[in-house]
Amino acid sequence: MGLRLRLLAVHAHPDDESSKGAATMARYVDEGAEVLVVSCTGGERGDVLNPRMRDDPRLAGGIAPLRRAEMAEAVRVLGVQHEWLGFLDSGLPEGDPLPPLPPGCFALTPLAEATAPLVTLVRSFRPHVITTYDENGGYPHPDHVMCHRVSMEAFEAAGDPERYPGTGTPWAPAKLYYDRGFTRSRMRALHDAIVASGRPSPFNEWVARIEEWPEMSITTRVDCGEYFDVREQALRAHATQIDPEGPFFALSAVEQARIWPTEEWYLARTRVPTQVPEDDLFAGLRGGSADGVDCAEYDGRLRPDIPVGE
Repeated sequence: MGLRLRLLAVHAHPDDESSKGAATMARYVDEGAEVLVVSCTGGERGDVLNPRMRDDPRLAGGIAPLRRAEMAEAVRVLGVQHEWLGFLDSGLPEGDPLPPLPPGCFALTPLAEATAPLVTLVRSFRPHVITTYDENGGYPHPDHVMCHRVSMEAFEAAGDPERYPGTGTPWAPAKLYYDRGFTRSRMRALHDAIVASGRPSPFNEWVARIEEWPEMSITTRVDCGEYFDVREQALRAHATQIDPEGPFFALSAVEQARIWPTEEWYLARTRVPTQVPEDDLFAGLRGGSADGVDCAEYDGRLRPDIPVGE
């Protein structure tokens, strides 16, 4: 029997794991893989985005403890493991000109200092696959962009014994993916379905601007529609951030699974042979066990990248 497959999902804030790839993670957990979610910051500078929560007496102690409790519930729902990387939320600066980022925040932390704890986790958890955001952060929040930078640095460095000494035995993950959850085609499909049902669509403004969006490159579609209800429960766990009457819930989990039953990813780096399009983040890594959760022989040695096949 081989080793269990392992996936490390690196996110900027608590709640990001539930809106980006949650159903994929829930599927892999159900199949027997190990999944570890990393939250780079505690979301301390986040606003209360759910109007029903703005007068909650628990907010008297600040939002940070509440967001930690919400994260714990989302982790329980998804069935994943979880670690805090320990950095301070940078906030989302607004204005013209933009104000400076607050001193000591995640986005201003030197790259090596910000990456070291993630390298430690990579070397201890030994993931076969890492998921993160693209170079634009999915959207240009400074913490999301920094999350991309530390993820790429850790992917590159964790297998090199000369780098980040004192952080554990080197381990080189085999693959790294960017989340592609909010593609133009998916958002239009959901909008069109709502309109066709005779209901008002919360995506009207998005669709009005949709042609300005670049269509994201996709290599991998993971069929996980049967786990959309788990994704929905995990989202609802983040009550300060997610309005239960908001756009995430304009369609039921069953409706979304019928309209768009997959979550999308882009294979940015691979050290094992694979062929795109894929339907599995672990493509090229699975062993021959009947349940499909064992890993073929992969020793985590640092290998050169392999061009992604067409």
